[in-house]
Order: sequence, then structure tokens, then C-alpha cells
Amino acid sequence: MTDTGRRVRPSRPLAGAAARYPTVARAEAVARRLALDHPDRCRLREVGRSRAGRPLLLLSVDRGPHAVLAVGGPHPNEPVGVAATVRLAQLLLARPARPGLSWHLLLCLDPDGAALNAGWLDGPLTMRRHYEHFFRPSFEEQPELLPAPGSGRRPMPESLALTGLIDELRPFLQCSLHGVDFGGAFVQLTRPVPGLPERFARAADRAGLPLDIDSFDAIGWASPAPGTYLMPGPGSTGASQALPDEPELSTWSYATRHGAVTAVLEVPMWAVDAVGDARPHPAVARAVGTAARTLKDRAEELTALLDRVPAHARAVHGALVRTAEFNLRVGPPVADEWLDQWCSEPLTVSRVTTAKLVAARLPLRVASMLLRLLADARGPGADAARERARAVVAESLDLLRHRFGARWVPVEEQVAHQTRAVLAAAECLL
Repeated sequence: MTDTGRRVRPSRPLAGAAARYPTVARAEAVARRLALDHPDRCRLREVGRSRAGRPLLLLSVDRGPHAVLAVGGPHPNEPVGVAATVRLAQLLLARPARPGLSWHLLLCLDPDGAALNAGWLDGPLTMRRHYEHFFRPSFEEQPELLPAPGSGRRPMPESLALTGLIDELRPFLQCSLHGVDFGGAFVQLTRPVPGLPERFARAADRAGLPLDIDSFDAIGWASPAPGTYLMPGPGSTGASQALPDEPELSTWSYATRHGAVTAVLEVPMWAVDAVGDARPHPAVARAVGTAARTLKDRAEELTALLDRVPAHARAVHGALVRTAEFNLRVGPPVADEWLDQWCSEPLTVSRVTTAKLVAARLPLRVASMLLRLLADARGPGADAARERARAVVAESLDLLRHRFGARWVPVEEQVAHQTRAVLAAAECLL
């Protein structure tokens, strides 16, 4: 049972599917083997290099002017997308080619970030180990988010590789393969796709996943069906103003210049059934107010701990420092927005649950990265700083496990749902 009294339905295993996420190296090895075994239908090529010089590999299946582009690993803490690109290739090769249709699978858009998360994939896929190896870059270092005109920032090489690929292929569909650590399945679209919401919902039900019907990632966006959201256009006023999130400045919107639809497909690692609960929450002000104050207090506490990170750790682990700083900057404005706008509104159990999840998840992410940054800190207070960060991690994990009833979704079900969603989106548009 969850904290809302809804019964948890166990996931059904998918026979014959992989039980683990592949590393990027493993996915590349499988792609090379597929290209060797199916030279008449498969081609593997390098389409760019990451900031650290890692190759960005594209596996193409079949030939034809009608192209589907699937992007794996856009966020490095979401390894399901890498697994799904390989699984899609295997599924497509088990079927006859469809005349005129080609599939292009970018195995991993951010291999540098994936390398900072890879430790989790080598051992038990537990919640604690996930956060021991957690890394997710700040917004400005996420390849799908493009710099604003006049900002002075140059696009990252990964971003240029992807936009160049979009210009080359001119796909009718781009699928960005994402995951969420806690919550439910949902899809974000650049424009409506008739028939997809129903098929997406059926795929989620088949995998035993709740639909996230009031997602924090899509606050204020139009939702034509439960779990389906439409990205707002430039100048939209309904979306959250606390997050520096501008979908119009993204590779999702970039593809629309060629007439493409982009589908951002999200699947949870740990399902929380309450995100699918559309009932009115009975105590919005108390629940949201508590979440907001918790988030602000944790941000203040963790900011003080961040100041104890030694200079040499900042130099070696700059990416971890920047993403910790980013999260600590974002947390308080998000909490203020909840206090100013949400507490007086009638909200669903789903919306309140998303706030409570963010209030637990953001400090957990930062505290986990701080433990890596403080690992060899010395001097007065270093041990106390590590102990406090460990306490935040332990308290957050306990809350997520027991208060939210978060349950692990087997990797095979995550991958199966995501691949079904990609295939369904393509079929709905053909």
C-alpha cells in the first residue's frame, strides 16, 4: 500500500529481456555486433565527439526517407535510454524492414556524464548505490538544452552533433529517451499525436507503471490526456517560473523546423503510485508548506556543507561542484513558488506528491554528491560535515522507501515500456 492507501500492483517480468542496464561500452559492443551480423540492414558510425573526446555513435537500421531518431542517454543518471536504443535495434531486426522507413539510434548523447554514473551499473541496483554514484549536470551542461541567442554561450559539441544529425536526417519523429528516479511514466510532446496517449497509457499499464498525471516537469503545460503533456511555446506564462527551463531552446523544439514531432518519453526506476492519483488532496496547505520548508532548510544546510569542499576536490570534480551549486540555487525559489502559488490552490494528490518527492530527492542528490566531494577533506569539521551529509542521505532514502512506497521497476519492464512507446509513436504518425 502507498501513503494514500492505493494498492501497489507488482510489475510483470518480461521473459528473455536483460535484467541490467548496459554500460555505454557494452551498448557500443552490442551495436557493433549487430552491424556485423546484419550488414544489409545495419550501419554504425560516429557522428561526433563529447567534450572529453568520447565518440557519439549512431546505429541505423534500414534505409528510407522517412526517418525516426531515438536519442539515448540525454541525462546520464537515466540509463534506461541507452538500454532502449539497443533493444529497439534488436526488435527492429527481428521484423521485416518497412519500405521507406529508417531508424536511427543515438546510443548515448552524454557519455562523459554517463562515466560519472557508471559505478552504479557494476553492482546491485539498489537505491543507496544509485545515489552513491549519482551525477546529473546542471541545465547549462545538458546537451539537449541549447544556449539562448545573445547569451554568449557556445553550444556544446554533443549539442552540435545532435542538431547536425537532425538537419541531416530531417526525421518525422524524434524520441528522447528519459527516465525519472521516482514517480510514474509520462510523455511530453511538441505537438499532439492522435492515438498516442491511449497507446502510451496501455503500455504503462502493461508494465505495471502509474501514469504521472500532474508532473512537476510539466507544471502549467496543457495535458490532453492523463500522462501526456504538450510543450508550451515561447512566452508561455503558465509554466513554473522557478526553473530555468525553456523547452523552446532545446533540441526537442529544434527538430520541429523540419516538421518533426519530438516525444520526450519518461519511465520511472522506482514507481510511486500516488503520482497517478487524481483525487483532491485533503490538506494541501499543510503538506505543500511542509515540503517547501523542508526543501529550503535542507538547501541552507547543504550550502554550508558545500563550503567545506576542499580546493583540490573542486578542481578535480568541477562537474559535481557545478551541479551541486545549481541544485542548491534552484531549490529555494522552487519552494517559494510552492508557498506563494500552491498552498492556496485545490491540488490533486498527484501534484502534492510531486512536491514532496522533489523536497526529498533534491537534497538527496546534493548530499550524495557532497559525500564524494568531501571524501578526502581534512581539518576541523570535516568528519562532522560528512556525517551530516550521510544523515541527509539516510533520512531521504528512508522517507522515499517507506513514506512514498517507492518500488523498484525491473529494468526489463522499464526498457519494454520505452521501446513500446517509441514504436507506438512512429505508428501513430505513419
